[in-house]
Amino acid sequence: MYLLRRFSVNHARGMMRIYNTLEKGLIVLQPLWQKIGYERAEKPVALIEKGVKGLLFDCQMCGQCALSDTGMSCPMNCPKQLRNGPCGGVRENGHCEVKPEMRCVWVEAYRGRGLLGTDQSKEVFHEVDYQKIGQSSWLNVVKKHQAEQAAAAEEKSTKQPKA
Repeated sequence: MYLLRRFSVNHARGMMRIYNTLEKGLIVLQPLWQKIGYERAEKPVALIEKGVKGLLFDCQMCGQCALSDTGMSCPMNCPKQLRNGPCGGVRENGHCEVKPEMRCVWVEAYRGRGLLGTDQSKEVFHEVDYQKIGQSSWLNVVKKHQAEQAAAAEEKSTKQPKA
């Protein structure tokens, strides 16, 4: 598992392309998700997501995926569960103080972000919403996109002059 996780970071650019394509595909299927119902789709989609992302990224199913922001290194793999950056215990060789055989997930994240060409100074990582743990982050992305579309449509309708 650890080797596949390292592979994912080493090939962050390709993984990001796949990830972005999948996200677009899920958003295109938004009418299907609405028709089925997000609640009914949650369990099977989360099961597939756990299988795929668990294998490639050792995903912990936090329901609010940060892989695209962390260079394909899942911050939930940190033994201290730190989601907002490295602790002060990163060893000189870049390994974790808790699990010395493992490279720090945040050292890997910075390396992966470099491979993606991501601005390293942009470091806003939100805390984990524990109510979403176990949920599909894929469906949460679709729901967020749907809410943004609805808000934009609402804003557009309120700005148009009334006849």
